[in-house]
Amino acid sequence: MKIYDKAYFDKWYRDGRHRVISSGVLARKAALAVGLAEYYLGRPIRNVLDVGCGEGAWYKPLRALRPQASYLGLDSSEYAIARWGRQRNLRLASFGDLGQLRLGERYDLIICADVMHYLRAPELRRGLDGIVDQLEGLAYLEVYTTADRLDGDMVGFQRRTPRWYRQVFAEAGLLSVGSQGWVGPRQAPWITAMEAG
Repeated sequence: MKIYDKAYFDKWYRDGRHRVISSGVLARKAALAVGLAEYYLGRPIRNVLDVGCGEGAWYKPLRALRPQASYLGLDSSEYAIARWGRQRNLRLASFGDLGQLRLGERYDLIICADVMHYLRAPELRRGLDGIVDQLEGLAYLEVYTTADRLDGDMVGFQRRTPRWYRQVFAEAGLLSVGSQGWVGPRQAPWITAMEAG
């Protein structure tokens, strides 16, 4: 079983030999996700839910783009919550907890980056139900498949095809709008045929 402790985050997020994403790449992903969400909402985002947030790496680039938007991160790492919870508004919860967990509001942008390809199918499906139920605008769901060239943490990686993810996301009520962006039932009626991925 993987332990998401300080050593894990030091290796995959800070060590130049192993780090899989730079701050510049993360800033561009944040700009993409915010831009897509605001396009489909027709207004600036007001709140963000980051599922599987780890240490809350998305917190700073999102705050730089939209300082007025509230941010809530959820993660199963006790270390990350103890270390960064108060400063970055992180709470302890697993992806599967979203199946039952309701946070009292819908979110303009829900991020789940580099998480779902480590989850077993039942937990993934449970969590997706919660994401769809609490989604107001866009879900940025960064997932890697058997069709991708992969580098980084392969321990526990679930080897699934793009087709498998598309089917599971569609069954949950999500519609692709490209570039890892998905809308739920509240936005889907307004998506044109060529926008859908």
